[in-house]
Amino acid sequence: MKPLRINRTNTILYCNRWEETVRFYRDVIKLPVLMEKGWFVEFQLTGSVCLSVADAARTSVPSTGGAGITLSWQVENIDAVHDRMLSEGVDVTPIKKTWGTRACFVFDPEGNRVELWS
Repeated sequence: MKPLRINRTNTILYCNRWEETVRFYRDVIKLPVLMEKGWFVEFQLTGSVCLSVADAARTSVPSTGGAGITLSWQVENIDAVHDRMLSEGVDVTPIKKTWGTRACFVFDPEGNRVELWS
């Protein structure tokens, strides 16, 4: 069987703290908004890769409260990103070496872990 051909990818986070989580990705991480509907916001990560935040109160899918989820994003300059997070008052871990890279972590308001590395 041939591998499944995937043209676009979108990770959807179902959130109890929806408004705060939307603000985190829009205003702190500064992801561009591609689409907004009353309870669903889609952000662009790269060309065909998206992250969406859905209000769990308006869906049939419950929030996991961040359990078992890590969003892992390679950034161009981990030092600059880390400094920006600190200057904006974001609770970010110190940069450490991991898997041959340098990485730090932040948690969104829903408890999802975001790994930033380069």
